[in-house]
Amino acid sequence: MKSLKQGLLVAAIALSAPAWSCTEDGKEGFLPDNNLKISVDAKRFGGLSEQEFNDVITKVESIYAPIVAEQGGTLKISRGWTDATVNAYAQRSGSEWRVAMFGGLARHETITADGFALVVCHEIGHHIGGAPKKVGYYSNSWASNEGQSDYFANLKCLRRAFLNDDNSAIISKMEIPVALTEACSKAFEAEQDRAICIRGGMAGDSVARLFAALRNQSTPAKFDTPDRTVVTVTNDNHPATQCRMDTYFQGSLCDANLNEDVEQDSEVAGTCHGSLGHDSGLRPRCWFKPSVQ
Repeated sequence: MKSLKQGLLVAAIALSAPAWSCTEDGKEGFLPDNNLKISVDAKRFGGLSEQEFNDVITKVESIYAPIVAEQGGTLKISRGWTDATVNAYAQRSGSEWRVAMFGGLARHETITADGFALVVCHEIGHHIGGAPKKVGYYSNSWASNEGQSDYFANLKCLRRAFLNDDNSAIISKMEIPVALTEACSKAFEAEQDRAICIRGGMAGDSVARLFAALRNQSTPAKFDTPDRTVVTVTNDNHPATQCRMDTYFQGSLCDANLNEDVEQDSEVAGTCHGSLGHDSGLRPRCWFKPSVQ
């Protein structure tokens, strides 16, 4: 009887505790669990300053706090600049929809300001990024799955964050792969739209280099080497490095109306989808299995 009571107590605690994502049990975040720490006094050759760290978060937060409020939540982004953790998390506790950002991630040498903005957008995407959702033991959870959060980050969030910037001037200072320039030029006629597409793609390149570094991968993900895997069921977990790169790329290429929101129970609304006749900007089949044809 004692062991049964103890088991019920543990279950009650687990059910009442705040739920973290990227995985519901809190063991993984934007990145798979890792032991890398980058302290504030570490010698580094890239990454963000504290001012850049805060500026990026403030910009994205100012856009999405009102949107989250319209959906019934209060967006709370914690700013752990001094925390050496190389990761990021999303969490819900009642009406508080939380995002945890850490200085360790921002200080990694592969991370640009736009790459860091993409991570903030990914974590917000867990809250409002739409279907498909993570599948729990009994039903779908509150959290958009990993691939969808990646897709939302470029499809909606970064596009809104970049909307009023001089994007042509910003990308003029970047070394842009030809494949990205050609794809964005084909997808969009207006110069501003093309520049935002390229900028979003380069944000994806930044974090893809982070994935490769943490996985000790010598072959980088590229815009012209898509993952050819075709899943038979949607993968809710972190896709492979190239697959995630492809997702950011396709999110940037999608020409769906920015003001058409995604929906929490629809994989079609506000996206590029085969059922709508799109042949570009689609979620990659290396993690996504369409349920609507």
